[in-house]
Amino acid sequence: MTQGKNILTHYKKRWQFFRYLEVFLFAIGPTLFLYFLLSDEVYSVIGFAISALIAVLVIKPWKLNLPFISAYVDQKLDDAQHSTGLLLHSPEQLSPLARLQQHRISEELKIKLSKLKTHHHLPAAGICALTLALFGFLGVRFDVFSHFDFSNTDKTPSKDIIFKQVDSITTEFPKPVLTQQSAYIKYPAYAKVDAYSTTEINLRVLEGTTITWALEFDSPLANVHLEKEKDSLPMALKDLKYLHTQKVSSPFLYNFKYVDEHGRSFVSDLHSVEIIRDQDPVLEVTGIKQFTSYNFDEDKKLRFTTRISDDYGLDEVYIIATVSKGSGESVKFREERLDFETYVSGQKSVALTKTIDLDQIEMDPGDELYFYIAASDHKTPKANLSRSETYFAVIKDTTSFEFGVEGNLGVDLMPAYFRSQRQLIIDTEKLIADKVGMEEKTFNSTSNILGDDQKSLRLKYGQFMGDEAESGIQISEGISAENNADEEDSLAEYTHDHDGDNEHNLVADSHEHEEEGEEENEDPLEAYLHNHDDPEESTFFAQSLKNKLRQALNVMWDAELQLRLYKPEASLPYQYKALKLLQEIKNSARIYVHRIGFDPPPIKEDVRLSGELDAVVSYRKNKETEIPESYPNIRKAVSRLEQLINTTENISKEDRKLFEQAGNELAAIAIEEPGKYLETLQALKWLSEDEQMPSAVLRKIQNGLLLALPEPEANPTTREIQSGAIDQLLLKELEIYE
Repeated sequence: MTQGKNILTHYKKRWQFFRYLEVFLFAIGPTLFLYFLLSDEVYSVIGFAISALIAVLVIKPWKLNLPFISAYVDQKLDDAQHSTGLLLHSPEQLSPLARLQQHRISEELKIKLSKLKTHHHLPAAGICALTLALFGFLGVRFDVFSHFDFSNTDKTPSKDIIFKQVDSITTEFPKPVLTQQSAYIKYPAYAKVDAYSTTEINLRVLEGTTITWALEFDSPLANVHLEKEKDSLPMALKDLKYLHTQKVSSPFLYNFKYVDEHGRSFVSDLHSVEIIRDQDPVLEVTGIKQFTSYNFDEDKKLRFTTRISDDYGLDEVYIIATVSKGSGESVKFREERLDFETYVSGQKSVALTKTIDLDQIEMDPGDELYFYIAASDHKTPKANLSRSETYFAVIKDTTSFEFGVEGNLGVDLMPAYFRSQRQLIIDTEKLIADKVGMEEKTFNSTSNILGDDQKSLRLKYGQFMGDEAESGIQISEGISAENNADEEDSLAEYTHDHDGDNEHNLVADSHEHEEEGEEENEDPLEAYLHNHDDPEESTFFAQSLKNKLRQALNVMWDAELQLRLYKPEASLPYQYKALKLLQEIKNSARIYVHRIGFDPPPIKEDVRLSGELDAVVSYRKNKETEIPESYPNIRKAVSRLEQLINTTENISKEDRKLFEQAGNELAAIAIEEPGKYLETLQALKWLSEDEQMPSAVLRKIQNGLLLALPEPEANPTTREIQSGAIDQLLLKELEIYE
């Protein structure tokens, strides 16, 4: 090891010492504070270990290595000339020039490194430790922590029932002493939880649990009651024990009250019964999409996994599947229940896998399947039922379209064969895909057959436009020479001649209008009549639909032409355009049902517009709605407590009754948050039992009642706002710049 490396190592150890000292100071402060606070060495040692561990993880003194020290020295010491890293290498590994620089840097660090300060937080750590130690010492010295009891770590309330005498009459008779208390808990049978007995009186049980309270005293009593809200339930004496059994389904607060043989009344503190609700089963479905579609030739099987859990065990798990067939008024539904083959009832958590074969449930193209998974538990008398989302599966029917009605009722006038254009597209796409490897003769023949199908579809549409001649593109194997000689253009037969076959669809020339002008003028209503003698007018459609249908027929001409020319790729755009037009026609061809509305009575013409209002009686109704005041008894109790605090009046029977009613209202609120209102509720209980209390306690009860009251709702009202000349000028300027 070189001399320079020894210098860096010494500097590193000095820096690490300061870091560990910093850790110690940050840890000793909380340790001394805990020792003064708890006076317990064990907790102090634990506090020191935790504080030291946290400080070590934050400061990380072990990360101070020689490369880090070298980089730090190069940054802080200019004389090092960023060459401190040479000290980490042996002279044999360096060039002569590097060894010379290494020697020079070593001499420089020997003089100046001892003066270079290390980076640490020792002052802050020392101040922190001194502050915590001083605060703990002064707290003990001036008895600051006397209000806190740290010696007893068990903060659970006492399990014993403590009774307090209601009246203040003192006699020489001793107070009866409670010798034994217990609560026998019996859960519902479906929960499969063994019954048990406990001395705890604040209970938390499952909904539907049966509780039996048992109290035993050292002397006979006149009677013992369990008081629950407004009810006072007597406890029966059996085998020297006072018993009461009740099946609980909702949370409540209760207390015990007894009267001894000498007529003295004793009341216990309030205790609570909390209810655990039986949760619904939880379902999670994986491995399937919300909507799944299949082609007719695919493997039509739905596979998914369902994970189901319940807090007290599952009863039934099944699938409700609905299959719909047909459309419109002829639609039919069939509902089935499907079970999971591997499911066993009674399990709390289970993962089930299911495969639904659409062929096995007899689904055909166009049929739809809706299904969901349902699960129930063993809760009695009514089980909790959960269900998953609804999932959909459909087998595509590519030869048909669905008819949709929007807004009002509609009737579909389009025949079934109007929907075969889609099948032509599918066949054409299949022919294009199979072109590779297909003989040219077979390809041309198939394309020609598709042209025939396109022609048939066009002619069927033409019937609805009044076309009676089933003319179209004709291709035969032998074309006579006479026909060839007559034709001037060899492609004339394969083109869509808008000036020839379709002359009746063109707009008439101006001279034709002039020749027929006199004839049209003879009948002015002819333009508004639906003339069935005209093929163009003899249709099932309105004028706007006729234009679309004629446009679709023209596009079909072009599609047929390309198929006859053995060019199915060029025919597809025309077929898609025709399909789009047909879809628009189908969705527009509807018959709407007349909406039934209000028919007003006939107007009497003899009094119409006469201006006489003698028989007109105006009607006006005023109604004031009073919102019932929430918690009226609590509000009255707050007012009465204010009077009792400011005067020397005694609590009367009416006051005790008012405080009892206010306690009943507060008990309904305290069920949700018993810890927040239990003290106030207990004090109200004593007030209702003729217990005199000082003004400070009454003020505390009043504050607790005010805390229970809801915030008042805002009541919007109108009020006048004083405004001066300056305010008016400000508003005017704001309006200008808006």
